[in-house]
Amino acid sequence: MIPLVRRFPGLSRIPRVVLGHGTTPVVSLPLAESLWMKRDDLYADPIGGNKVRALEFLFGELKKGEDVVTVGSAGSTHALAVATYGKRLGARVRVGRWRQEMNETATRVAAQLERIAQQSQTFRNPVGAYAWALTHAARGATWIPAGGSVPLGVIGHVNAGLELVDQIEHNALPEPRFVVVPLGTGGTAAGLSLAFAIAGRPITVVGARVVPRIVARRSHVARLARRTARLIEHISGTPVRKPDLQNFVVANETYGGAYGRETDAARAAAERIRTVSRVRLDGTYSAKAFAHALDLAARGPTLFWLTFDSRILGTS
Repeated sequence: MIPLVRRFPGLSRIPRVVLGHGTTPVVSLPLAESLWMKRDDLYADPIGGNKVRALEFLFGELKKGEDVVTVGSAGSTHALAVATYGKRLGARVRVGRWRQEMNETATRVAAQLERIAQQSQTFRNPVGAYAWALTHAARGATWIPAGGSVPLGVIGHVNAGLELVDQIEHNALPEPRFVVVPLGTGGTAAGLSLAFAIAGRPITVVGARVVPRIVARRSHVARLARRTARLIEHISGTPVRKPDLQNFVVANETYGGAYGRETDAARAAAERIRTVSRVRLDGTYSAKAFAHALDLAARGPTLFWLTFDSRILGTS
């Protein structure tokens, strides 16, 4: 039984397809006095990471032969996860993409997307991609929003946060003062913030912004967490403790000026983690978040939530 259903038995009624292996490990990183990493990259095969946790619920009622449509940037790992697991479940996946500043990871993801998706079309901007995708949704395709960041998908991240709480309670790691995640569409940050509120844990979730402010707003994460709490209450019939969004902060300095643009701090952080681990970080998301986690570790126990699976790059 997953941690979420253990706390809210009524949620067992939500359709869910199991794509992952269960609890992912936490490991200590000897780069600071109290720095830990949650290896969510190991959640599933062939691609792990946070997006798969949302898809377990978003694909809960998907049937073989159905159409699926989603959107994302040219090198979207969300889109790649949708295409990979949608195809595994027998669906036809179409992806509408928009141009972005490319880096090594984005280039490799883009190439894989073009091989795996039934149709992958690139537009000049998000408006064109959304218009194309929503036309397919209107014709009956299952619509998966960008990042999977809607309450049903966020429930998967609430479960992930409660999984970490279980690990803390079983002494796998000390309770962190900060949990650092990349902040894009906000689903992971919203789910973790809600999970820690449910468990009564005074953990601050730090969203390392990697997209423009219009997308990665604190108010958006707060609203998404509240909507997810209402969904849990509605289905389970159990009151849900709402998150105190004073325990969620946005680190704006990690952005770098454009989505996909690498920063010097992120490159240095990626090199540092390679001295103690085989993990490779991507320049779009995880390296920026890890650079900020390194800084925060000087202020108290810090956990870096690894959402990127470096197997995408052909490495372990």
